[in-house]
Amino acid sequence: MKWLVNLCRFILAGVFIFSGFVKAVDPLGTQYKLQDYAEAVGLAGMLSDWLTLGGAVALATFEFALGIYMLFAIQRRRASKVVLAFVAVMALVTLWIAVWNPVEDCGCFGDAVKLTNWQTFGKNVVLLGAALVVARHPLLMPRFVSKTNQWIVKGYTIIFTLVVSAISLYLLPLFDFRPYHIGADLRKGMEIPEGVEQPKFETTFVMKKNGETREFTLENYPDSTWEFVDRKTRQTKAGYVPLIHDFSIEQRPDGDDITEQVLDDQGYTFLLIAPHIEQADESNFGDIEKIYEYALEQNIPFYCLTASGEEATRKWSERTGAEYPFCTTDPTTLKTIIRSNPGLVLIKDGRVVNKWSHNALPDDELPQGRLETSPLGQVPSDPAAKKVMKILLWFVLPLFLLTLADRLWAWTRWFRWKKKRTSYQFNKQKTNKMRKKIVAGNWKMNMNLQEGIALAKELNETLTAEKPNCDVVICTPFIHLASIAQFLNQDVIGLGAENCADKEKGAYTGEVSAEMVKSTGAGYVILGHSERREYYKETPEVLREKVLLALKNDLKVIFCIGESLEEREAGKQNEVCKAELEGSVFNLSEEEFKNIVIAYEPIWAIGTGKTATAEQAEEIHAYIRSIIAEKYGQAVADNTSILYGGSCKASNAPELFAKPDIDGGLIGGASLKAADFKGIIDAWK
Repeated sequence: MKWLVNLCRFILAGVFIFSGFVKAVDPLGTQYKLQDYAEAVGLAGMLSDWLTLGGAVALATFEFALGIYMLFAIQRRRASKVVLAFVAVMALVTLWIAVWNPVEDCGCFGDAVKLTNWQTFGKNVVLLGAALVVARHPLLMPRFVSKTNQWIVKGYTIIFTLVVSAISLYLLPLFDFRPYHIGADLRKGMEIPEGVEQPKFETTFVMKKNGETREFTLENYPDSTWEFVDRKTRQTKAGYVPLIHDFSIEQRPDGDDITEQVLDDQGYTFLLIAPHIEQADESNFGDIEKIYEYALEQNIPFYCLTASGEEATRKWSERTGAEYPFCTTDPTTLKTIIRSNPGLVLIKDGRVVNKWSHNALPDDELPQGRLETSPLGQVPSDPAAKKVMKILLWFVLPLFLLTLADRLWAWTRWFRWKKKRTSYQFNKQKTNKMRKKIVAGNWKMNMNLQEGIALAKELNETLTAEKPNCDVVICTPFIHLASIAQFLNQDVIGLGAENCADKEKGAYTGEVSAEMVKSTGAGYVILGHSERREYYKETPEVLREKVLLALKNDLKVIFCIGESLEEREAGKQNEVCKAELEGSVFNLSEEEFKNIVIAYEPIWAIGTGKTATAEQAEEIHAYIRSIIAEKYGQAVADNTSILYGGSCKASNAPELFAKPDIDGGLIGGASLKAADFKGIIDAWK
């Protein structure tokens, strides 16, 4: 199961990291996909661009961070549940997409990996199975970084993702997975092998006139009185689709197709890309003009490709003074070519030489002479390898070094602890022999007065005749105390109450004060039992008052602590026990604390027949002793008796009592029969 859980963990981590990263390096592409989804559900135009862009960055950060959380096993329970919920939702969404086909590509891996809608659904079904396995057994995932250092991984991951998204938005995506990437041969991308069936597409033109908006096809294209708004191309028949299938350039105003002319030109061509020029950033129009003037000087063709209508281009020219020619191209194609509005593309002989965002135009790098002699006119050499190296240096390497340092420190600390533990064992065994061993019986609400007296007499006779090797205490209901105290040999068996009031005296009908308990001849009192906490809602504050009053009346306190099954399964047993001690007894002075006996009772093992293993019990007892040492010092901790109180019986008592930090037991049901109780007491022999 551990191997299976971690296999599923690494599959989920890999998929989420890859999916989040390809979205982070292309947030505009993710934004376009979100807008496609919005259009599919009828929300087109209702969501602002800032909202969809923010959603794109948030989705990338969320997925990438979840992947890192799974990889490093950070917040294992919560992260595994979030992953399960997210994958379940995405499985339902992709099932809807596969059945109804509202979008042709779900965009889960951006442009890096294209999957059909049914392939995407199948992928999510596999991930859902893996997420179920991990969510069922999250604690089987070992941590790569200790809990104290996980905040570094979490913070660095989020910052890294946001920085990558910001750089990709301001400049261009760090990695370009589209068919128009730098170095791509556009003509080769448009080739269709001979003999294959070709798909058919239908182009729809959105036009506006007198406030009315309508869609037209080529067959019923309207006259010039209609204003162009948008153009959409959809596939009507399946077939072989080349990587580049919708790239065309129509020169304005005559509408001549100059695609072949541009691609076949063996010289350079500048293409200024503005999918919707009315939304284009015009803050750098001076740099664009400078490049255009250089192109005129060098006889390099310069075109502005846009899907906007004549009115939008006219306004752009008026605002910026643009004199370059405008051409019409499909808006989706333009958004695919470059993730910038506007953006600049340099091509030569049909090949993409370089691309620039409007925020990083090469106006200051233009050569004095021909472009062929400048680095700007050359395809950058191996840019992808340099980018991968930067990612490794800025993200992977720091996390690797952190993990290595964390693990080395953890191993070093473990070796130091092991050495200290080994050297401490002998002294601890000696101290253990000096510490009081106690077997205490908690009768709870059982037996009437006559039955209780009979049991107490039997125990008194048996243990007086055969001296026990430990202290024995019986804690009885209030009505038994005075009667039993009269004949009980308290040199052999101590007497205690099961509770006392949190008030010293007064009008508290039905309550029994610590002073009253002491007056019966009792010397002990049980406080903080899980049944009192659960059924009677005794809070740490109430228990603190009870403890103080018990000690004031010279009663020794058997103070109970322990966790529920849910808390044990959540790994919070240490946290719970520490909180219960801090809430009610760690306020005592060192001298007062010497009159406290701790009883660890796993609530899930009380009266259920379940018992913590000897190893589990020893582990938590050792932890309890360690936090007592932190509070009062090692000497006090070494002399504090800590009892185990969870379904302890004669059969398992010897194994439990053999552990160095277990000093006896607080016995419930097994203390109601003399033979059973004596069997547990004899475990000390």
